[in-house]
Amino acid sequence: VQLQASGGGLVQAGGSLRLSCVASGRTFSSYAMGWFRQAPGKEREFVATINWDGRRTYYADSVKGRFTISRDFAKNTVYLQMNNLKPEDTAGYYCAADHRPLFSGSAVGTIDYWGQGTQVTVSS
Repeated sequence: VQLQASGGGLVQAGGSLRLSCVASGRTFSSYAMGWFRQAPGKEREFVATINWDGRRTYYADSVKGRFTISRDFAKNTVYLQMNNLKPEDTAGYYCAADHRPLFSGSAVGTIDYWGQGTQVTVSS
């Protein structure tokens, strides 16, 4: 599976961005999809995941209520809608695909496929 992320940028605190990740290669619907982020000098941390059929989602506490993950099977794309952004959301955001039903932070070292990062910068 090849993953291509896009949609990052510079936004003021309180603003919104939508990240996209297009998957190609193996069957998109076979994988749970998700997002991690990594700020300079910090470890990569879990943000959100969605299961293979789109019916189950899971979020980090830090983004719950502000971020929404979704997937479009016709476009082989997973989205991360980010609202009410805060300066602490500033990081490189990485798309992930995995054979497990759902995943969280503990899976960071064993994720099947990673996309390249897209930078999100939130100014105060």
